[in-house]
Amino acid sequence: MGRTRSQAVTLADVARLAGVSVATASKALNARDQVAAATRERVLRAAAELSFHPYGRVKSIGLLTDERGGRFAMPILIGAEAAIADPIPVLLCDPGGDPRRQRHYLAALARHVEGFIVLGDDNDLRPALPRDLPVPVVYAYGESDHPGDVSVLADDEGGARLAAEHLITLGRRRIAHITGPSSYRAARSRAAGVVEVLAGHGLRPAGGRPRYGEWSQRWGREAAYELLSAMPDTDAVFCGNDQIAAGVAQTLHERGRRVPDDVAVVGFDNWTEFAADCRPPLTTVDLNLEQLGATAVRHLFAAIGGHPSHGVQRHPCHLVIRESTTAPWLVG
Repeated sequence: MGRTRSQAVTLADVARLAGVSVATASKALNARDQVAAATRERVLRAAAELSFHPYGRVKSIGLLTDERGGRFAMPILIGAEAAIADPIPVLLCDPGGDPRRQRHYLAALARHVEGFIVLGDDNDLRPALPRDLPVPVVYAYGESDHPGDVSVLADDEGGARLAAEHLITLGRRRIAHITGPSSYRAARSRAAGVVEVLAGHGLRPAGGRPRYGEWSQRWGREAAYELLSAMPDTDAVFCGNDQIAAGVAQTLHERGRRVPDDVAVVGFDNWTEFAADCRPPLTTVDLNLEQLGATAVRHLFAAIGGHPSHGVQRHPCHLVIRESTTAPWLVG
């Protein structure tokens, strides 16, 4: 007769299938930093194959977001659901930035969920939820202003360093940076990353400083026009998001500059609507939002099981190389 998961599948079974020690399996399932990413993924696959849940049956979790349109919320939600071995309901609520609606959702859901993931829309600081909530909370793509909470953030600065190093490797030396509003921490962090890399090679941004503006194609077009008028020898532009990059590419085309032959262009976010449809397709930094969501839900499950984390966890980005920086036959 077959055995049920609750009766017989143990952490030792998961460790044996993954080929690791019980201690390593425990660290991997609790999202501890001491475990290599490949090892963690092997343990998670083993847990999923055995239908093992380290904390028993979780009834449901809540995802609270103020983001409009789902650009960030949906990939994070997909990643969170994919990381759950046993399918459970994920209740998505959008207070629309209204504190009264947020209090209503929290009061209604706290009786029915075993934890919350709170999703930001700008990777910036946000007020922590009330400390008297009866369930644990993890913040994703937005940092709680309470040091006792755990926040899983995209590594904006690290992603910008990847983009700048890529352009330097290609031999570009007159690199401009056009980005969004300076009031956004993501914009400031991305600017800091590219400035750091350029300084390490004895360079400054073309024009002397990053150009802050809007997260829009219109700003990309305007900033590129101003840049080319002032610095016609610019040979690369790293943009704070893909919308800006699409606008930059449009102005370059209108001004008779070939991409990437004359000017290489890099974006940020890997937003398909702009990155893949840009002409030429856009090299860009991917935020790894699905993996970020998976990391957030693992931290939440660890907290539900009595092993909460604290502080800021910066989730790595990766560079997607397309034809806006290199010849088509070199894109792999």
